[in-house]
Amino acid sequence: MFRRFWNDISGNYLMLTAIAMVPIMGGLAIGVDYTELSRQRAITKAALDAAGIATARRIAEGASEADVKTYAKDFFEANLGAVKPSNTALTVILPNNNFGGGTLKLIADLTYHPYFLPAAAAMVNRVSSDPNINVQAEAEIRLKNTLEVALVLDNSGSMSEKGTGTNDQRIVLLRTAAKELVETLSKQASQMKQIDKPVQFGIVPFSASVNIGPDKDGESWMDTRGTSPMHHENFDWSRMTEARKDELGDRWAQKVGDVWYKRGAGWGDSKDQPLTRFSLYADMLIESGREEVPNTKEYICTKTDKKGKCTAGYWTTPDYTYITTKYASWQGCVEARPYPYNQNDATPSSGTPATLFVPMFAPDEAGNRWQDLNHDGTNDLTANNTDFGYSNSWWADWELNYTPTVLDRQKDARKYFRVKPYGSSSSTGPNASCTTAPITPLTDVTIAAGKKTITDAIDAMQPTGNTNVPEGTAWGWRVVSSNEPFTEGRDNSEKGNDKVVIVLTDGANVYGNQGGTDGAGNKSTYAAYGYAGQKFDTTEPTGRLYKGTTVTKTTFSSTNYQAALDEHMRAICTNAKNSNVLMMTVALDLDETKTADKKQIAELRSCASDSRFRKGSDGKAAKLFWNATGATLSTVFKEIADELSNLRIVG
Repeated sequence: MFRRFWNDISGNYLMLTAIAMVPIMGGLAIGVDYTELSRQRAITKAALDAAGIATARRIAEGASEADVKTYAKDFFEANLGAVKPSNTALTVILPNNNFGGGTLKLIADLTYHPYFLPAAAAMVNRVSSDPNINVQAEAEIRLKNTLEVALVLDNSGSMSEKGTGTNDQRIVLLRTAAKELVETLSKQASQMKQIDKPVQFGIVPFSASVNIGPDKDGESWMDTRGTSPMHHENFDWSRMTEARKDELGDRWAQKVGDVWYKRGAGWGDSKDQPLTRFSLYADMLIESGREEVPNTKEYICTKTDKKGKCTAGYWTTPDYTYITTKYASWQGCVEARPYPYNQNDATPSSGTPATLFVPMFAPDEAGNRWQDLNHDGTNDLTANNTDFGYSNSWWADWELNYTPTVLDRQKDARKYFRVKPYGSSSSTGPNASCTTAPITPLTDVTIAAGKKTITDAIDAMQPTGNTNVPEGTAWGWRVVSSNEPFTEGRDNSEKGNDKVVIVLTDGANVYGNQGGTDGAGNKSTYAAYGYAGQKFDTTEPTGRLYKGTTVTKTTFSSTNYQAALDEHMRAICTNAKNSNVLMMTVALDLDETKTADKKQIAELRSCASDSRFRKGSDGKAAKLFWNATGATLSTVFKEIADELSNLRIVG
């Protein structure tokens, strides 16, 4: 066939071939150029996307407008590969030049110089004055405008120990690292001038409990009427009957519905108001001073000489007028709500009293801090404050007219309406286990006053008390939430806003074990869950610490208390993450060779959210958990700062 084609002189085949070559070569040229154009466009788009992410991070770091544009151009061109930078042009539209201020936009214009297309066009007499092809690619990066961070920081007694690898107390190292974190984010956020409150921080110090602030005593979400089912857990008002009103100077109590009321003229202006823990703080009195009544002391001569001159004698005790003042004020700590509200962010409502927050009031435990009731030098009460083995006996029990049990001594509320005598010994009182500074709500750290408020709160932290990580974590969630009690956070559903809770602890959960003699059946010391052995209602199967957990309800031990708190922590973390709260956790100086520490490390790792952009060694999303020592704590907080910076640009 080929020989016949070659020797054929008619010209038909050659003519047909020449004619066919035009579309064949044109198609080939188009195919080659289209493939190359697509390749260059893909390279340009990839470089543009990478430059967008990198540039957004530079904006978050606070770079100037000129620096950002230069950085974007350099980064873009460095990633063009086979595409010549001279064939591209980059336009950068910064957020503050863009309506709404929340989007970084990069536009790349690519000029493609075809290899064969001009020749193919010439073959069909279609010559263009500009054979080049112009294409455009865009990349938009939505800068997350706002960030809300609650720092939930361990203030327990062990934070006074030296951090591993340092000569400084852990609390000192924590203060430094936390302030550096605030400073870093503050500087970055201050560049976003078109955004209101771009970065807010709140501080939640915790130990055995959490302090929400003594100024919250009148808030609608506090149980000011005593309707929460746990409000009267350690108080028995039923002995304050009308028949016995004279025992307390025409004062008695009456229950109407779920509320106990003050009855009788002896209450003065507070008559007919509810009897609550708040009212106890207001009603307890102490003789804080005294004034001698003039001319009430007499000199008694016991010996005279032969001339009748007194040579020995003494002055009688004068009469005194005693000055009474308020014994104690609520310092701001609250108990954990009953299950399931201890594990969630349910908005407090008077319609569901169990959602209201109840002030802590550590009951006066069995024992008499004083025994003389009327300054006559004779003991009117039999027991003393050491007879029952309790550490927080700070008042005098009610022993009159009956023989109380140890639990009666603790719960009989009549005792609180006695006046503590002048000069009687003191003890911790009703604010026992309330040892931390109050929560600092979300505060804008881009302004000097706001940043100072936060750093001052960090500096005020002092180490004392036990460790209750779940209670601190729950309040961290409530601080960033837009629900009451703290409403400084943006709406929980607002787009472009991240709510972050960072939890740091240096130890396992601890709930104090009563141990020794325990006639009242408390089983534990008093803290945020009350007493482990006491129930707020006889129908309750267990105390509040164990409710909602799978631990053995009849075992009262430090190990079981830790297990219960661990379960509460697990549930709180899960619920918070399901509510789109980003959880970050830090273990400080925990030792995996110790059983309790190892469990806490596992709980903290489980609590942590997954990073949105960082991968672990297994290729999966890295956990937002850090195992720090005293020596590495500052570095860890710098890594947290990087993570928070990236949150503002990675959606």
